[in-house]
Amino acid sequence: MKLLNPGPVCLSPRVREAMLGPDLCHRSDAFAALQTRIRVGLLDVHGLDPSVWTAVLLTGSGTTAVEAMLASLLPADTRLLVVENGVYGERMTAMARGHRVPVTTLTLPWGAIVEPAKLAAALDAAGDVTDVALVHHETTTGRLNDLEALATLCDQRGLRLHVDAVSSFGAEAIPPGPPALTSVAGTANKCLHGVPGVAFVITRRAHLATCPARARSVVLDLVTAGREQDRGGTAFTQSPPCLYALDAALGEHRDAGGWAARHDRYDRLGAIVRRGLAPLGLHPWLTDGIRSCVLTAYHLPPGLEIEPFQRALAARGYLIYPGQAALRERLFRVATMGALSETDLERFTAAVADVTHARTNRRTNRRTNRRQTG
Repeated sequence: MKLLNPGPVCLSPRVREAMLGPDLCHRSDAFAALQTRIRVGLLDVHGLDPSVWTAVLLTGSGTTAVEAMLASLLPADTRLLVVENGVYGERMTAMARGHRVPVTTLTLPWGAIVEPAKLAAALDAAGDVTDVALVHHETTTGRLNDLEALATLCDQRGLRLHVDAVSSFGAEAIPPGPPALTSVAGTANKCLHGVPGVAFVITRRAHLATCPARARSVVLDLVTAGREQDRGGTAFTQSPPCLYALDAALGEHRDAGGWAARHDRYDRLGAIVRRGLAPLGLHPWLTDGIRSCVLTAYHLPPGLEIEPFQRALAARGYLIYPGQAALRERLFRVATMGALSETDLERFTAAVADVTHARTNRRTNRRTNRRQTG
């Protein structure tokens, strides 16, 4: 099965085989060396200075990392504003409320542009905001929010910015320069091409040092986890096979040319899909320049139902995702992450053509039969 969903991804042989490494105790020197290598490698992905930044590993999904970021890195006097223009922004709001963080929102239609002027107006209306949280790549629609422009606005106002980069880390630009940028949550899965089960938060060391341990959570406590990992230990049991895979994936990412090369690769694969689907009347929901290279959401044409469409493609060896919630019957989403080739995507578009043509022929035959029997 070729996975064209926004994670998990198809694995390369190098990553899959890495999981078969030797049994490893999470309290051993060998584990400490593996963990340290991965933490350094994560910072290297976007050229982050290890004297300024630290990467803290967690066992769990990317969502685990986002919640740990909000549970651990928001001081007691925080007044948080969450930018919502998709499911995952809304989820951040729910997380903040679950941890009793005072929160307000800038709520926009799904897929809408987060204009700095709108964020500025929301900050003015809220009055006492100290921190802003947003999603970099909203896979709800494929929207890529303008991280640099929004970070610059936060700089101007002396605010801290916390970013869900779960679906962008490793393939979209993450500017390390803006002082407002305080923390970034990511996953071994998705653009890094590892396996689900390991997540991470990258944060400024100076900020982490000001945060209390176990302020809102024990398991999601980045302060204690980071301190233990700096010592070569780990606060809780981690998964050596998943870490073996991430180590291999980071090596593969580096050998292929880093995040910019992966961005270009996704662009090329996405262009193959767009060219193949356009003659079928299947067009992107968002225009060029505002969607991520990672995923494109497509309009479902009238009369094409998502569930039969998805099942027919799965039967031909391709897994896609429908839109979410209210967009389920209007969109389908195609991601180009993972160990996919240009041939894979060409065959995918041929499969879509086969499915849509077969459906058109069935409808034509039914109409003909009704006329003949009428």
